[in-house]
Amino acid sequence: MEEKNILLSITGENEKECKEKLEEIKEKRIEDVSLFAQYLLPEERENVYKGIAETDIKEIPLVHIGESFNKDELGFLFKRYKTRYFTIHESDFSVLSRWKNFWEHLFLEMSTDDIVAENVKVEKIGGFCVDLAHYQKQKDRNTVDYNYVYERRENKNLFKCNHLSGYSFKEMTDLHYIENKKDFDYIKNLPEFVFSNVIAIEVNNDINEQIKFKDYIKELLRNRSES
Repeated sequence: MEEKNILLSITGENEKECKEKLEEIKEKRIEDVSLFAQYLLPEERENVYKGIAETDIKEIPLVHIGESFNKDELGFLFKRYKTRYFTIHESDFSVLSRWKNFWEHLFLEMSTDDIVAENVKVEKIGGFCVDLAHYQKQKDRNTVDYNYVYERRENKNLFKCNHLSGYSFKEMTDLHYIENKKDFDYIKNLPEFVFSNVIAIEVNNDINEQIKFKDYIKELLRNRSES
């Protein structure tokens, strides 16, 4: 498998949690990260952007957005931090009009609720952001979300980026706080088509731990077997 761009991530359910990671990023002089800002209010995001400007971050290739984002905000991220992957949920298809001119840079993260609404048309946007743990969960539960992705496996142009969290086979669910790096081992047996060149680690662990996870994930990807 070719070398992937595995991104550390700014994650958090509020401004405080995101800024804690920014402090680590600033200390380590990290220059590229992904940003999961879907839980933040617009005013919180403004403060996080100010914090980012005080670091060495030059690029934020992937940003996970939500309904409260407007087109100007996407434009700012596109121009200032070269964001080319804006990841969205199925529910966001109801508000696509607010992101006019950015549709080719929108990528769909499928849910795991066994429902795909009629207005969800991945071909209308840039493609999939396959959440690898979601895919494993969908597969284990044989959901319609799984089939929606699997049926399009031959269209390589749809598979553009990934979210990566841990997975529990026992609970059949994704894990966003990792206690054991082996929670990433499930990716060894995922099919080749789900992997993209840009993979954003989506966990709530601090940056120091994410760095260790990144090294482990790179090793798994180098040695993984095709299933």
